[in-house]
Amino acid sequence: MRTIRIGSGAGYAGDRIEPTLELAQNGDLHYLGFECLAERTIALAQQARLANPDDGYDPLLTARMETVLPTCARRRIRIITNMGAANPQGAAQEVARVARRLGLHGLKIAAVTGDDVLATLRGGDYPLLERPGTVAELGDRIISANAYLGVAPIVDALRSGADIVITGRVADPALFLAPLVYEFGWDLADWDMLGKGTVVGHLLECAGQITGGYFADPGYKDVHDLARLGFPLAEVASDGSAIITKVAGSGGEVSLRSCKEQLLYELHDPTKYLQPDVVADFSAVRLEPDGADRIAVSGGSGTTRPETLKVSVGYRDSYVGEGQISYAGTGALARGRLALDIVRERLNLIGVRAQELRFDLIGVDALHRGGQNALHRGKQDAVSEPPEVRVRVAGRTATLAEAVRIGNEVETLYTNGPAGGGGAAKSAREVIAVVSTLIPRSAVTPTVQYSVA
Repeated sequence: MRTIRIGSGAGYAGDRIEPTLELAQNGDLHYLGFECLAERTIALAQQARLANPDDGYDPLLTARMETVLPTCARRRIRIITNMGAANPQGAAQEVARVARRLGLHGLKIAAVTGDDVLATLRGGDYPLLERPGTVAELGDRIISANAYLGVAPIVDALRSGADIVITGRVADPALFLAPLVYEFGWDLADWDMLGKGTVVGHLLECAGQITGGYFADPGYKDVHDLARLGFPLAEVASDGSAIITKVAGSGGEVSLRSCKEQLLYELHDPTKYLQPDVVADFSAVRLEPDGADRIAVSGGSGTTRPETLKVSVGYRDSYVGEGQISYAGTGALARGRLALDIVRERLNLIGVRAQELRFDLIGVDALHRGGQNALHRGKQDAVSEPPEVRVRVAGRTATLAEAVRIGNEVETLYTNGPAGGGGAAKSAREVIAVVSTLIPRSAVTPTVQYSVA
């Protein structure tokens, strides 16, 4: 049975680059996918494009293409990526420039657009999914609205001979499902095949997570050679079955345990994984060992695709001010707590207007609120008291000026006590938040534009 080999070159925007080159050089690939677009990432990209119309694509696009394009062009590996973010056309132009600098001519580059539905959303009153309210209530704070596209425009680009396909917002598994639909001629209404392909895409989309990265937990789930973690690839057959593996000799592992974790990652209902192309059913998926670092994947099915598409809406929410300072040595915990008390009172005295405030001792109670075990007030001892603590105060405010005041107050602990503070840092930034809504499929029109390097 014919198989297609697809590699996963990135699991998020800032992911490592050298494991991708290892895949391209030694993975015997037909396709290389880069999944680099989280929900908030595209809102930030839209914000960057508002400041500079030529910006808005992935900041690592150039570095990634400079690294892998020579190998991919030589080995005829086709690239599919959502690194276009808020500006797929700009990203395509940049890839063409990189190719010309590298002396690679004749590459056909496709830019998939149409996911930007901001104008459409402004004309309606769409309910929010995560909380009560509507998109219209966000008013002029909205900076982006991007619908999750499916495989159709990517398949069209591949049929037109594109060597590189650059998208904005598409469903993550679609980057890996699209080449399967194209290569095997799957019908876009064959829900079971699309469901099987979505299983493969879901397993690949987070790159190093399935090869033991995010999975690793020393003493419980030990994984070897994480500094040289290899990224995954799939050998996919025309019946939708696959082998998940990695380049021989690379770090990490591909095992039943790592694949099971990734299969369940971000699933709400495994029987109804909503995608633009299909409602996938993962409940009958089978994972079986097939040799060292090889897991056979079979099963999976699907039902009719939804009539709506999910839209990520980015909006200006608030500002966050933060300050940190460290205390070490005898009495570090007590000094850290005193520092928090001082800042809490100072913010009240100077009238800082904050919608929300946090006062944390990192390593003591920053994550497990109140869960300090033996480190309770009045119960410290030489054995249980930590040798160092990191004070963190953070607050959410309506203005940048108010956010700045929070970090300033932490910094003043340097000279205003308690003793021995060091390593102070402060910051203030705008918060771009994300909510979701649904839009009729008929309101979204994907397009594909081509250029040649």
